[in-house]
Amino acid sequence: MTAQDTTTTSTSAQRVIKKYPNRRLYDTATSTYITLAEVKQLVMERENIVVKDAKTGEDLTRSIFLQIILEEEAGGAPMFTEAMLANIIRFYGHTMQGYMGSYIEKSVQMFTDFQSKLAEQSGMGGSEAWTQMMQMSNPMLGNGYAEQVQKMQEQMQKQTEQMMAMFGIKR
Repeated sequence: MTAQDTTTTSTSAQRVIKKYPNRRLYDTATSTYITLAEVKQLVMERENIVVKDAKTGEDLTRSIFLQIILEEEAGGAPMFTEAMLANIIRFYGHTMQGYMGSYIEKSVQMFTDFQSKLAEQSGMGGSEAWTQMMQMSNPMLGNGYAEQVQKMQEQMQKQTEQMMAMFGIKR
């Protein structure tokens, strides 16, 4: 099983989106043209999608996902700081490039798993439970959520700093 297999839904069939030379995206499941925002919505709904070049059949999924991330980053509250992006760029071509990608993937998966666990225990949707938890004051938090979040943040920060130090990269 590849890393990609663990992040996509294996129970649903792959939904094929075709990208035409005129930059339009065609959803073969609904036989309609869709926007990049609609592709984002499919991803948010955990649809297992693949984007293919209509003419060559080349897999364009990664480039479309990167385009969605770029638009999100440019549209208001960016997730990545310039320093973080610069550090990621520094890993391209480095002998540890594969390790960095794996590390980021595992960190995001750990965060997602924690969010799912929080949602399951609270009986709310993932982002709703997370928002509610973050708005509460620490003494009101039950089940040690605040401590778990703090430990997770400290662990991720420590691991990141150790890994960066291995390459001579400092904050």
